[in-house]
Amino acid sequence: MSIVNVSGKKAGNIMLYALSTCVWCRRTKQLLNELAIEYSYVDVDLLEEDEKAEVKNEIKKWNPEGSFPTIVIDNKSCVTGYDPDKVKKLAK
Repeated sequence: MSIVNVSGKKAGNIMLYALSTCVWCRRTKQLLNELAIEYSYVDVDLLEEDEKAEVKNEIKKWNPEGSFPTIVIDNKSCVTGYDPDKVKKLAK
C-alpha cells in the first residue's frame, strides 16, 4: 500500500484517508502541513482494486458513510470531512 509519511510535530498516530481528486482532502493535507503535524496518508483512489476494497472497509469502521477525508487518530477517534477546528485541536 502507498502510505506517505509526512514529518512534523507528533500529535499522536494520525492517519488520513483521502482521494487525490478531492478538494477537501487537499485542504486537509494543507492544514496539517501548515500546523506542522506529523501524519500519514493514503490516496485511496490510487490504490489497486483489492487494496482499495480493504482500505474502504477499514474506513467504514470509523466512518460508516465511507466519505473523504477521514482522519483516524491513535486508532481511538476520528474526524470526518474538512473540519479545521477539530484538526487544529490536534496541534495543541
